[in-house]
Amino acid sequence: MAEAHQAVAFQFTVTPDGIDLRLSHEALKQIYLSGLHSWKKKFIRFKNGIITGVYPASPSSWLIVVVGVMSTMYAKIDPSLGIIAKINRTLDTTGCMSSQTKNVVSGVLFGTGLWVALIITMRYSLKVLLSYHGWMFAQHGKISRATRIWMGLVKIFSGRKPMLYSFQTSLPRLPVPAVKDTVDRYLESVKPLMKESDFKRMTVLAQDFAVSLGPKLQWYLKLKSWWATNYVSDWWEEYVYLRGRGPLMVNSNYYAMDLLYVMPTQIQAARAGNSIHAILLYRRRLDREEIKPILLLGSTVPLCSAQWERMFNTSRIPGEETDTIQHMRDSKHIVVFHKGRYFKVWLYYDGRLLKPREIEQQMQRILDDPSEPQPGEAKLAALTAGERVPWAKCRQAYFGHGKNKQSLDAVEKAAFFVTLDETEQGYRKEDPEASMDSYAKSLLHGRCFDRWFDKSLTFIVFKNGKIGMNAEHSWADAPIVAHLWEYVLATDCFQLGYAEDGHCKGDPNPNIPYPTRLQWDIPEECQQVIETSLNSATILASDVDFHSFPFHTFGKGLIKKCRTSPDAFVQLALQLAHYKDMGKFCLTYEASMTRLFREGRTETVRSCSTESCNFVLAMVDPTQTFEQRLRLFKVASEKHQHLYRLAMTGSGIDRHLFCLYVVSKYLAVDSPFLKEVLSEPWRLSTSQTPQQQVELFDLERNPEYVCSGGGFGPVADDGYGVSYILVGENLISFHISSKFSSPETDSHRFGKHLTQAMTDIIRLFGFSANSKK
Repeated sequence: MAEAHQAVAFQFTVTPDGIDLRLSHEALKQIYLSGLHSWKKKFIRFKNGIITGVYPASPSSWLIVVVGVMSTMYAKIDPSLGIIAKINRTLDTTGCMSSQTKNVVSGVLFGTGLWVALIITMRYSLKVLLSYHGWMFAQHGKISRATRIWMGLVKIFSGRKPMLYSFQTSLPRLPVPAVKDTVDRYLESVKPLMKESDFKRMTVLAQDFAVSLGPKLQWYLKLKSWWATNYVSDWWEEYVYLRGRGPLMVNSNYYAMDLLYVMPTQIQAARAGNSIHAILLYRRRLDREEIKPILLLGSTVPLCSAQWERMFNTSRIPGEETDTIQHMRDSKHIVVFHKGRYFKVWLYYDGRLLKPREIEQQMQRILDDPSEPQPGEAKLAALTAGERVPWAKCRQAYFGHGKNKQSLDAVEKAAFFVTLDETEQGYRKEDPEASMDSYAKSLLHGRCFDRWFDKSLTFIVFKNGKIGMNAEHSWADAPIVAHLWEYVLATDCFQLGYAEDGHCKGDPNPNIPYPTRLQWDIPEECQQVIETSLNSATILASDVDFHSFPFHTFGKGLIKKCRTSPDAFVQLALQLAHYKDMGKFCLTYEASMTRLFREGRTETVRSCSTESCNFVLAMVDPTQTFEQRLRLFKVASEKHQHLYRLAMTGSGIDRHLFCLYVVSKYLAVDSPFLKEVLSEPWRLSTSQTPQQQVELFDLERNPEYVCSGGGFGPVADDGYGVSYILVGENLISFHISSKFSSPETDSHRFGKHLTQAMTDIIRLFGFSANSKK
């Protein structure tokens, strides 16, 4: 077989005449090219490290500063105020330099010191400037003169042509809010949700905490904020994600969908070829730090890019008490799952990335492979879908040595995981509702054993050419995966394209070695654990009630004409829909980002406020006029935007209380207030997926190239999970999840209430339900 000859560089046999050595020139060539590739990567990383290390200056600016200093010296001008002379006298004690050499060395040393001092000054100045967030609270569409001056200064100190991580050292640290401020905001957020007696009791607990235990815990938190880069993120990753012992599937992982209407090709292997190549192109740009950092406010204010670091070559490793994240600097292969078999596919040949047609060829070889799964292999990935402790014990007992360890290493150290799914999914005009619901559930959990839920990314290609992504949550949040996904979809359709027959462009390459089957030796005891995990995962998956649908009655284009925030509009529609669905209000979670700060992740916006409740009650009260409802809507919308801005600028409620709770556990002290706060269920959990690279999709020219966004499972057993994406000007995609086991919830019923709420609110502004322009 071809792959056997590629596996070794030489072969030898013992003969009566001595050792007969037969070198494989092709194998030696591949070894040379592989080494060359590795050294190129090391050089690029070294070069990028220097460029990022001196940003916002550039390496060439060192030469400019040194030449400037030397020029003034030769002009008999001392720019150093005597420092160069002191350096010269110090060098004079060595006695091994001529006078001219000492002058040159002194000038270079002073110039270098001056250059470093300028870099530090620029970075600190930029950090101070970026600590100002007053621009976020200005009236929409109006920028004051002071803000314009501030923006100009930020751009001056931001340097030119930043790379992905250029701004990291210039980003401010997440501030720790005052305990009293957080407690007051918390009480304000729960007031409309509690009976008067319960609210009075909670007020007593909160105020007692604010003056007794709170300041003591706050002192430790302040100390951490001075020492650590971010006082929240490491504890959030550990205690919210890695220490969770429940299944990742449904409860933690989330998914991303393909383009809604467009199917570039119906050939499964071809779609895999183009898409995998596009993912690898993105990874190469990431390795070279060529991805531009995301900038807000007219490309002025940078967001933290730290979450990109572990996108690829990453896997979550199960442990009995806590999981760990394993990240490799590089990986040269992927692992592909098809019909219960695992295949290792190398990504490079002749020192270059495989071309789309070559990847298609490899995928087709896997699809055509007639071999059967080995005992226990077919449903092996169910271990990653079930409880974490059984998986951790099973991994330690049966996958720590031999072929099982080698194969598991191949999976966990792969660039990412690929599933060639045997089903057909995607939007179907003849049955849009059922097809989208099936598509969402397939991406969220599949058959519970055909996605490796521990991998940072599981890329899924369906039989009819539709694609999707399932992402593990601990290493990063959804906007990071969405940035990759936008690039992949645009590159697949607009840059790589397909031949007329639906195959990838280019020619196959028969010299490329076949994919390698991973070998397993799974004993009966382990197979029993696999079956147990599969049974519990299947019960969990079958309980998920999902409703995914495109809302194309109107979009953010019409909402913006109402002079209101599209996000606030949707959030108030969700509040109205929930009240009509349940007949009551509930604690609502909306995720916002804190990436204005270094290593920031998310904060909670408590969308259910007194103002939103007043608006909802007015909408269901037939005695209220349109004018009264519209006035209450505007008040509620302004309140929501204010809460969102507070969360983004480090003045949120929940992350601060969470960290105070962690400190209390370390100190072994009980806080009735914190215990009650952190046990409150989020019965409505919501999240907006932002479009970050609008330039990739020209929706005016290609209106059909709209993405469906993505979604997640319900957070509470008796609640809803709602994800939405505002696509272009005229489409909003919604993903609603709940559980069949809850008699109170019904995702399709909620979807109808949401659709009605959206149209009812738009009518307040004098627009008809189908007014798009």
